Amino acid sequence: MTVGGDGRVVLVTGGNRGIGLAVARAFREGGDRVAVTSRSGEVEGTLSVACDVTSASDVEAAFARVEEELGPVEVLVANAGITADTLLLSMKEEAFTRVLDTNLVGTYRVVRRAASKMIRARKGRIVLVSSVVALSGSAGQSNYAASKAGLIGFGRSLARELGSRNVTVNVVSPGFVETDMTAALPEARRREILAAVPLGRMAAPEEVAAAVRWLASEEAGYLTGAVIPVDGGLGMGH
Repeated sequence: MTVGGDGRVVLVTGGNRGIGLAVARAFREGGDRVAVTSRSGEVEGTLSVACDVTSASDVEAAFARVEEELGPVEVLVANAGITADTLLLSMKEEAFTRVLDTNLVGTYRVVRRAASKMIRARKGRIVLVSSVVALSGSAGQSNYAASKAGLIGFGRSLARELGSRNVTVNVVSPGFVETDMTAALPEARRREILAAVPLGRMAAPEEVAAAVRWLASEEAGYLTGAVIPVDGGLGMGH
């Protein structure tokens, strides 16, 4: 199995589709050795590891395998996430806590595990994938927006904690992206969304991946605690 060149070891959670898949491919094309986690499915050209980020034991097992086969993780992209959209009065507590446990607590689990080795190595790049709704809000997505807003506070706090060890922590905040999820939207809803985006279109997953890869590059070595919007101007002012 070929997982890239002789570059850094990169781990992308939720890397089997959508934004995560585009990120994994971008790093691999750049010569890095790439591993992805997912609940199911494999990505050609990567070390694909089954992992549910809501399980601490799954996370530990996934990192152990990556370290055994590729080496310590030098770049972590925390992308795994779910939605369970509904209006507040229809939202069961289970739906709220499940989204928070995956999107926010799951990110805590993988970042904590990766950071321990980065601190010892005195280098590392961590990129968290948030969302434009983290700061703008979205009706019917209070659980999702809360989880993604939490990533910003989490990431900026870690940027302060880890900066002295030469570990950067940044956040990418995508808007609407052309994925399987948005492809299923009714045409009327798509028109409504695009009317609110100054650039008048959704992003390609590769455009989000380009921002992630740049944040992990040497050129971005003096950038930490930043939130980079890739949203076509949708969240302007936030």
